[in-house]
Amino acid sequence: MTYTEDAATAHVWAALGGRSDLVRNVSFEGAGAVLPSRLPVRELARACVGGASLAAAELLALRNGGPVPAVRVSEAAVATAFVSERHLRMDGRASTSFAALSGFWQAADGWVRTHANYPHHRARLLGALGITDTGQDQALVGVLARELASRPAREVQEAVYAAGGLAVAVASAPAAAGPALVETRDVGRNSPRLLAPASAPAQGVRVLDLTRVIAGPVGTRTLALLGADVLRVDAPQLPEDADAHADTGMGKRSTLLDLTGPGDRQAFEGLLSQADVVVTGYRPGALDRHGLNPDALLAGYPGLVVAQLSAWGRSGPWAERRGFDSLVQAGTGISAIEATADGRPGVLPAQALDHGTGYLLAAAVLRALSDRQATGGGRHLRLSLAGTASWLLHDIRPTPTHGGAGTYDPGSWLTETESPYGLLRHALPPVHYEGAPANWNRAPTQWGTDLPNWS
Repeated sequence: MTYTEDAATAHVWAALGGRSDLVRNVSFEGAGAVLPSRLPVRELARACVGGASLAAAELLALRNGGPVPAVRVSEAAVATAFVSERHLRMDGRASTSFAALSGFWQAADGWVRTHANYPHHRARLLGALGITDTGQDQALVGVLARELASRPAREVQEAVYAAGGLAVAVASAPAAAGPALVETRDVGRNSPRLLAPASAPAQGVRVLDLTRVIAGPVGTRTLALLGADVLRVDAPQLPEDADAHADTGMGKRSTLLDLTGPGDRQAFEGLLSQADVVVTGYRPGALDRHGLNPDALLAGYPGLVVAQLSAWGRSGPWAERRGFDSLVQAGTGISAIEATADGRPGVLPAQALDHGTGYLLAAAVLRALSDRQATGGGRHLRLSLAGTASWLLHDIRPTPTHGGAGTYDPGSWLTETESPYGLLRHALPPVHYEGAPANWNRAPTQWGTDLPNWS
């Protein structure tokens, strides 16, 4: 069943600064009660993908001088893509989602959520709590559980964060409204960065991808689908999980640069001088020591689009803290709302803050490129997982399901692609408009193995 009325999509499009009449171009194909939860996750997911799809269609029309193509989004495709990491298979092997020391733990006065997927975060968690690292995670589970049960939740939170680790006391009620869904600041006008006619919305657009984990890579993965030349840049000392890169590296290339070294810094400056878009996903201020704060970038490169993604937003006491989807769910009260029958904190049916913010990021970049066609100006964009969480908690209303029960088959939205990681089974992209690509034009390259140059 197809339907067109969707308040959440209209909200997204308004937040992106799009013309209100274009929302009529968007329709959805229902798939029943996908992404079931107490909060309106299905509505969030389809609106984020719908906004990205419409932004892509708008930019394509502007580049070619034609009408905006019709946008039709499948809720089944959206539901599959929002759990793409769960569907991933590498030569038949399933990916690992959360490490043994990541999860909910009973504290002396409530619950704590930890994140220890990366080795440095695991080490800092154990160190902050005075736990000797035996290297045996399964044996350490009981030790960690006993230690956390003896301490107040907020004491754990602050001690672990002070040590550079990741832990959040689970909020017992929804947080007050947080950051805006998308923050936009226009900078300058009339720069010589017009995009020529093309067969894909982002064809010829060069994107420097300085993001990690899910949200940022999902956003840049979407830009790659739409024709952008996306080059991910990582520091050599921060290795990426192979499973995560295989899932979110579709369509992109990946290189390693140490920005403290003169040779690598020179290579990075060469990339930057030819980039259209820079996307960052590190905590606020983390890249400033390298001269990569937005004001410096926008002053030095007129017409550049700079998109910043953070966990907690740009202001408030947690602005400079690291964070992941699971921690933002815990800290904003989502975990309390989704609690299980026995009172244990719960989770959304997908890492919806990550995936949703990723599609919003792609949409915001595409809209910035559309507006640059008219003004020649650059743009500074800010998005956060906390902003998406606030929207989910306070501004989205549940809507009736369409398509009936039992109609959702994720297998219809999966495919296989040969890659350096082996045969990948992966989710197909959900972004769709009339004439849109059905899949990425390349598999992910091996992490960190590409040369630091544009295609």
